[in-house]
Amino acid sequence: MPIHINLLAEARIAEELRRRDPVKRTIFVGALLVALALVWSSSLLVDDMLANKNVSQADIEFQTHTNEYMRVLEAKSKAADIAKKLYALQKLSQARLLQGSLMNALQQISVPNVQLTRLRVEQGYTSLEAIAPKPDAPGSPPSRPASCTEKIVLLLDAKDSSANPGDQVPRFKDAVAHLPYFQENLDKTNGVTLSSRSAPDSGPDGKPFVLFTLECHFQSQTR
Repeated sequence: MPIHINLLAEARIAEELRRRDPVKRTIFVGALLVALALVWSSSLLVDDMLANKNVSQADIEFQTHTNEYMRVLEAKSKAADIAKKLYALQKLSQARLLQGSLMNALQQISVPNVQLTRLRVEQGYTSLEAIAPKPDAPGSPPSRPASCTEKIVLLLDAKDSSANPGDQVPRFKDAVAHLPYFQENLDKTNGVTLSSRSAPDSGPDGKPFVLFTLECHFQSQTR
């Protein structure tokens, strides 16, 4: 029976041992893990870049909506201010001094020997700027809206030519003060006052007279 001798058996055994070397397997596994870690970190980097891009787009959209919201608030504030001014103008037009009503009231005053020679209407307006609230400033003045106060004074120049000039002045003053129109519209505490009264004088006909002026203070209107 022939005998076979394998001369490469030792070389094959040595090669097999090298292939089964645990160090090589460890290096191979380590390299594989490093490759996988690189792939994973690359994917995380890509995800982070995409997330940052989405955040930037969201910030841009948020800023756009914020600007639109601020424009809406500004337009709403302007509309409210216009509506407030319109309402104030309507109140002013409703409460304005009507010359026709005034003249109709004056012609109802009749005091013997007293003649109304002239009337004047003085209208003044005092405006106050608005003060915005300042909650972070202790001791600051309290807030208030803008306002405008209207003051009307009616000046009545008259002539008393009665037998004893000057006696009819109080009667004319009382007649003005007790007229319903003036009772409704004049100031309750200082409605009618005698602002001036001249010394007795006489005209071309020799008839004596006294000139006097009444001030009628209407109620102040603040809007």
